Amino acid sequence: MKAEFTDGKITLGPEGKSLYTNSGYGRPAGKRLALSGEEALYLLGRDKIELDGYDFDTLASELSADPKFMRRFLLYRDIRERGYVIQAGPHDFRVFRRGEKPGTGRSQFMIRVLAERDLVGFNEVLDDIASAKNMRKQFLVGVVDDEDEITYYEVKSNDIPEGVAENSPETVTGILYGRSVVIKTPPESSLEKAWFGTRLDKDRLLLSPPEVLYLLERELLKIRDTDISSFSEIAAEEDHEIESKYVVYKDLREKRQIARTAYKFGHHFRVYSGEKKHSELLVHALPSEEFMPMSVISRSVRLAHSVRKKMLFASVDKNNIEYIEFARIKM
Repeated sequence: MKAEFTDGKITLGPEGKSLYTNSGYGRPAGKRLALSGEEALYLLGRDKIELDGYDFDTLASELSADPKFMRRFLLYRDIRERGYVIQAGPHDFRVFRRGEKPGTGRSQFMIRVLAERDLVGFNEVLDDIASAKNMRKQFLVGVVDDEDEITYYEVKSNDIPEGVAENSPETVTGILYGRSVVIKTPPESSLEKAWFGTRLDKDRLLLSPPEVLYLLERELLKIRDTDISSFSEIAAEEDHEIESKYVVYKDLREKRQIARTAYKFGHHFRVYSGEKKHSELLVHALPSEEFMPMSVISRSVRLAHSVRKKMLFASVDKNNIEYIEFARIKM
């Protein structure tokens, strides 16, 4: 079939409608069929269409004036060759259920295409999740790495359920040692039963900064000449992330979840529901306006999977928190 490339648009004549009807290529435009750049290059490379003055290389070169075109094409090709119908959509692409196509089926996925070094903005991610949810689709991110391999992630908001952890220890008095707070208490105290603190020795329990802030706010901890405001300043001198971390820690505790440091996993918290011996989540807190390299997210998801946990990023906007789960999937 002969295609035309005019005014930046690639179209086929009436005979091209069969490509839409049979295989879901293009979009009808009057008596013609309009093709996206990715569709046109894919069809040209498989000798399904002809385009005067262009072969695969010259068309790819021209379309690649858009620096994101080639990664989109690689993902388009990958999805097509997995047996799905894929079209340009409100994200980058929409993908139909296997065996279905426009006019006779419905799309299942909305896909955003990224490169491995792209920065991910969590406000934008939340907008994409909400948009896909409103259309009753799954939101996916397809990441094209430097060797042109593609990894797919399902990205969704995650509502953390109520845990069963004890959350109301007795009121205690602490001693401030620099930026550390120590409680003099014997083993098996109510604090330890509620999963607060780390045993320093048989007579002393060491509290982490989020634990101190939480207990101070609930008036379950007293420290001479120290309140939540003054301790917040002390903690912030050493940890510039403490504000976001505490908002998330407090939210998890109020959901009766147990949050402990996840430094060994490269994140802020490992989270226990109280129902299992092992933690079930890794949670990283960050301000909603912050960006994170996709490569860092990828490493985080891989590590969480290797230790049988979900990877959540807690996007904090003042006291509002959205938990975003990234999970690798196979298409």
